[in-house]
Amino acid sequence: MRGCRLPLARDGRRLTCPRAHSFDVARRGYVNLLQPQDRRSARPGDSAAAVAARRRFLSRGLEAELTRAITGLLTLTPADALLDVGCGEGHYLAAFADRSGCAGHGVDLSVPAIEAAAGRHAGLHFVVANADRFLPYADASFRAVASITARRNPGEFRRVLRDDGRLLLVIPGPDDLVELRQAVLGRGLLRDRVEPAAAAFAAHFTLERHERAGRARATVWPRSARSTSP
Repeated sequence: MRGCRLPLARDGRRLTCPRAHSFDVARRGYVNLLQPQDRRSARPGDSAAAVAARRRFLSRGLEAELTRAITGLLTLTPADALLDVGCGEGHYLAAFADRSGCAGHGVDLSVPAIEAAAGRHAGLHFVVANADRFLPYADASFRAVASITARRNPGEFRRVLRDDGRLLLVIPGPDDLVELRQAVLGRGLLRDRVEPAAAAFAAHFTLERHERAGRARATVWPRSARSTSP
């Protein structure tokens, strides 16, 4: 199964490839494609407790303004497909789908997060996988890819985007968690994460625009026609 990467087809409650590898579709509709070699721990990603805490935070509406700002950065239609990498419990992916009617796909390393996402957003599509290694989608599958303070894999993002696609990166601002650093380290150091991100993606994408929303920095990148390497 290691390195197979052949297309999967739905066969009842399973996905199978031409080599007869198969993956069960969970009761909530998601598929776990995470392989033993892709794990760094027995329970990778966010724990069930962390996912529940995130839901409690969101339920108070504290991120509503930021969500509106982020979802307004991409122009999508019902004919488009969006992939949210590191989607967690699906909050932002659902907001994009609600706003535009696009087909929403989410991938995350955490089984509890995807369990919660699939249970809460039945009309969207979720996969458990290690996005740092490989995105389990065909080339040019998506009109847009989003990474919202989550995982970043420039080569894979470019591969799964259409030629007219857009990449949205949301990066914590320099003062994000500065109070926590002050309390723990005794120094509230600012951290500019934009320049390192721009350098990491420069070989595959051209920066279109860069905006600030609250304590987050949002950048939108068209897929670059000048880069053809995988």
